[in-house]
Amino acid sequence: MRKRLMSPTLQDRLPFDGDGLDLAKLGMVEITSEDEAYPIECALQLGEALGWRAAESGPQIIRLLFDQPQKVRRIWLVFEEREIQRTQEFVLRWSDHGRSFQEIVRQQWNFSPPGTVRETEDYTVDLSDVTVLELRILPDQSGGEARASLVSLRLA
Repeated sequence: MRKRLMSPTLQDRLPFDGDGLDLAKLGMVEITSEDEAYPIECALQLGEALGWRAAESGPQIIRLLFDQPQKVRRIWLVFEEREIQRTQEFVLRWSDHGRSFQEIVRQQWNFSPPGTVRETEDYTVDLSDVTVLELRILPDQSGGEARASLVSLRLA
């Protein structure tokens, strides 16, 4: 039997490569809030590392509206919190032609800096005719002053 030690800091999922959808060319994005130093484009474009942050605390929505229906096979999300201990919840939903929304996933995550600061979610899906993809973020279930943030959102 062969064995090798793994670094505990390695992610258990493969990083997202450049084969994803170019979100900047496929439609528009709606957001409920945006810190001008952390615009949404920084979370949606490849090569960006800054990410998006809401201008104020409380629940936030990021909604991608596609000009043409899309087939989505993979959704990759990265959240990071280096300052405030909190429990975040997010809901990812999709719609075909705006008729009704279907929930893809509802997830809670406990950020506990400095140890647990990064949440990476990688979902394999089989969605056809997606016209709207919506991410709802409740940054702090206890109602604290934490602001929602998103390092990266990629689709393939």
